[in-house]
Amino acid sequence: MIRRVQPIWLFVIVLLVFFGFMSEYFFTASNLFNILIQTSTIGLIALGMTYVMINGNIDLSVGAVVALSAVLAVDLQQYVGIPMAILIALATGTALGFLNGMIVWKTGVNAFIVTLGAMQGVRGLVFVYTEEQSYFAMDFSYSDFGTSTFAGIPTLAIIFLGFALLMHLILTRTVHGRDTYAVGSNIEAALDSGIRAGRHMVINFMIVGFFAALAGITLSMQMGAATPNLGRDYELWTITAVVLGGTKIAGGSGSIIGTLGGVLAIGILRNGMNLLQVPSFYVLVIMGTILITVLMLDQYTTRSKAGREAAA
Repeated sequence: MIRRVQPIWLFVIVLLVFFGFMSEYFFTASNLFNILIQTSTIGLIALGMTYVMINGNIDLSVGAVVALSAVLAVDLQQYVGIPMAILIALATGTALGFLNGMIVWKTGVNAFIVTLGAMQGVRGLVFVYTEEQSYFAMDFSYSDFGTSTFAGIPTLAIIFLGFALLMHLILTRTVHGRDTYAVGSNIEAALDSGIRAGRHMVINFMIVGFFAALAGITLSMQMGAATPNLGRDYELWTITAVVLGGTKIAGGSGSIIGTLGGVLAIGILRNGMNLLQVPSFYVLVIMGTILITVLMLDQYTTRSKAGREAAA
């Protein structure tokens, strides 16, 4: 696992050195905190996506869940108050994750297809609910929280890093984490050993649904508003971050530490190129190239390993 974490963190170090040299503003405290805040949204989703992908699945509906949870959290607070609105939004995201997991488990349909349908359906539901209108938080304490700090550190960054630590511990030190790897590595062998693969799949889809909802809430706090288009393409950025962090598309391998590196790499790259006034679409070209390269290297490594095992 450590071996797979190292490459992305070396890349993060290279980016830090490069942009630190190219821009005098990069290593300022305000800019570094800004990177943490900007990456916290994708980062939260990536924590849950890591579990799902290690399990051998994928969730394309996370961007739509971001939008739905943000809209619910902003709109409902005027009727039930901010705490209850947030709880309802989190429960909704978790419930959608449960639904995705149950369909994948009970029907055997590929998670890509199931969550692709969920992505379209939930996004359509958001537009129906909002009537294509944006909602604004009327209670300023809601948006104030999005810009608040604790001990000089942005609160949203603390939330992200705190959950990253928690999810790392669960993945590495609990039965659920161990079984998540086992199911992703070989589901037949996991079933033969008595692991309840379906239950673990559903739990992991619920985890990613919860984090997608939480990301939508924190994003709406930063904006003080929610729009029906919120979260578009977030599933692509999230999957990119998780894959860059070393998680295999086929499942069975990955780590939260690696995912954290992938998230920071994307955040640093986008921030640094923005400081250098490089058009944003160049970031897409670079990230696409890096992602394809990583997947090619991963495929080559997998084939080489399989060849050595067959020869042995």
